[in-house]
Amino acid sequence: MLFNVSYSNKEITRKIDEAVGKPFMLKIRWAMGGIGSPRLFITETSLEISNLLILDNNRNQCNIEMRPKGIIVRFRSLLETYALVIPYYKLNIYKGDLGIYSIYRDHYFIKMKADTKAIQKFFKKLLGYKADNMPTSIEDL
Repeated sequence: MLFNVSYSNKEITRKIDEAVGKPFMLKIRWAMGGIGSPRLFITETSLEISNLLILDNNRNQCNIEMRPKGIIVRFRSLLETYALVIPYYKLNIYKGDLGIYSIYRDHYFIKMKADTKAIQKFFKKLLGYKADNMPTSIEDL
């Protein structure tokens, strides 16, 4: 799901919390060593996201926030902030050549550069958390 999260909207917040869970408590964030990624530079996106990014001439970048049941990929276009909400059971991550990571959800995708150790460490943490917390049955969804 792709949302415009520039403005406070209770309905959108409810949908996001329902899909990926409420944000981690501060104590858990400290224990995990942080839940946010460093700045990621976007190299390629799906058509719908690309149509948003080409509206301005800024460098395309995003960040990822981990949640208990999924991730939120946030990026900006013009003066608006957009969020791609991806539950873990729909999340596919691929590591390509030249340090390019690809994140997929249904027909949306974002490819980004992972040229530092901090970014690679974050993706390792994300994949480990996803593996440990995947639902084991349909009732867990």
